[in-house]
Amino acid sequence: MNITTEEKLIQYLEQYEHEFIKIWQETIILEDGDINKNEIVKKNGLAMYGLLKKLLLDSVSEEVMKELAYKVAEDRVLISRNIGELVYNVNVGRRLVLSAFMKSGLSHNELHKVIEKVNLHFDQFCYHAVTRYSEIKDRELKNKMVFVNQSHQDRLTLLGQMSSSFVHEFRNPLTAVMGFMKLLKLENPSLKYMETIEHELDQLNFRITQFLHVSRLENVVNHPEEIRIEDLLSEILSFLYPSIVDADVEINTEIDPVCMIFAVKDEIKQVLVNIILNSIDALKERQKTKGVISIKSDKKDDVIIFSITNNGPKIPDERREAIFEPFYTTKSIGTGIGLYVCKTIIEKHNGTILCESNDRYTSFIIRLPIANRKS
Repeated sequence: MNITTEEKLIQYLEQYEHEFIKIWQETIILEDGDINKNEIVKKNGLAMYGLLKKLLLDSVSEEVMKELAYKVAEDRVLISRNIGELVYNVNVGRRLVLSAFMKSGLSHNELHKVIEKVNLHFDQFCYHAVTRYSEIKDRELKNKMVFVNQSHQDRLTLLGQMSSSFVHEFRNPLTAVMGFMKLLKLENPSLKYMETIEHELDQLNFRITQFLHVSRLENVVNHPEEIRIEDLLSEILSFLYPSIVDADVEINTEIDPVCMIFAVKDEIKQVLVNIILNSIDALKERQKTKGVISIKSDKKDDVIIFSITNNGPKIPDERREAIFEPFYTTKSIGTGIGLYVCKTIIEKHNGTILCESNDRYTSFIIRLPIANRKS
């Protein structure tokens, strides 16, 4: 009875099995001091060694081999071992098997097809094991991200509720102070510093409005209206005039007089004031050049494109991607809600806002639908 090459090799592997397994276990990567994890690795190696002998006789389907690869990958995840070690250990086994074949006394012609078959099975095993391991790790990562995002959102909600409740208590006394301030101004029009005090109170009221907008505690019904950008900007620049003068900033405007939007005026005003104030703050960090803010608006198709550009320092890419996130700020006394509020308002009006920044300029670009009462 003639014995096939595969049967001869199996007999050879069985004859030297103890020595083969011993060398493999001494060569592979194991975890120091963790007997249980190492036993799992060794057990899986023995299972693959037994499967290899069956594969040589074509008595095992690829599905069976895939099942073992999946099990090994799942065990790797379970014992918290990386996939690189698995690939290394599998290839140690491949090298030892092929080395044993070369010492079996069979001719090169007899071994050629068998070696190709062994390499194919080892490659398939590694592919299925790595694929399974990656799938499990990806799923774990997604689950962790969902948990992290939810935890982050819960913390933001709690922080928002706490700060909003605190700031909300400021609204009533501030309203009273502003009211008496107006009466005092009417009764004493020549009193010094009245304009400065009134401006600072308006700024404080603006900041409180930002907090209350985020918390949505202020359930005021705001009705949209047709707004001429040119008129709105004139009103905003008058409001911000003291800040502009104090920072020695030059304002250039290029507003198309036909630019109209249909929006809640106070909310759009809040967005533009916030971005201009941020630009003024950025320009305070300039070195030698004159601080310049350029404000432009153009009508393109059914969209109003509004840009506010300053020649301040560049916003690093990693920061620029996060500036619209709530409570993210690089300012020592910043709240981190201004640009988040801006984004929320613009999206509420079916628009978009983005930031572009390089070594020459930083620009906030807003796109809003043109005035259309039916939209």
